[in-house]
Amino acid sequence: MKRRFLLTGAIGAATLTLAGCAGPQASDYAAERPLLDLRSYFNGTLDAYGVFTDRSGKVIKRFLVVMRCTWQGDDGVLDEDFTYSDGTTQKRVWRLKRLADGRYTGTAEDVVGQADGQASGNALRWTYTLALPVDGRVWHVEFDDWMYLMDQRVMLNKAVMSKWGVRLGEVTLTFVKRP
Repeated sequence: MKRRFLLTGAIGAATLTLAGCAGPQASDYAAERPLLDLRSYFNGTLDAYGVFTDRSGKVIKRFLVVMRCTWQGDDGVLDEDFTYSDGTTQKRVWRLKRLADGRYTGTAEDVVGQADGQASGNALRWTYTLALPVDGRVWHVEFDDWMYLMDQRVMLNKAVMSKWGVRLGEVTLTFVKRP
């Protein structure tokens, strides 16, 4: 009986410890300003500058993105044209939907299923699976994507990429809204 009590207590303590190690939530940024309104920020033309880094931090590829963004009520379109440092190009068109309580959903041709987002304060957290072509194969890679509005023109973005729970690398971007 005493062993069972000790075992139950140990499991409970381990559970609380692991829960305490959980990552940040969008609500952690509720008091941060300026307030991020996706419909306002992602409206018009933006330029983004980014890098892909592997798990060691080495830059694998640099890229530029020109984004043309529009909204009709709660429905947004982010039309993105990528130009990579190796000369290749890519297009992605996000279709966003604003829901209640700062939540958003999004789809794009290379997104598996639906992206889910939560905005709070100056931050937005996106989670989604991207179908990434790598060496002639397509990998489904999980993205934990955070955006932080710095001012009315600049937003920073950091996304961790993983597969089967293993961290593969990161994408880091700076968005700059054109005047």
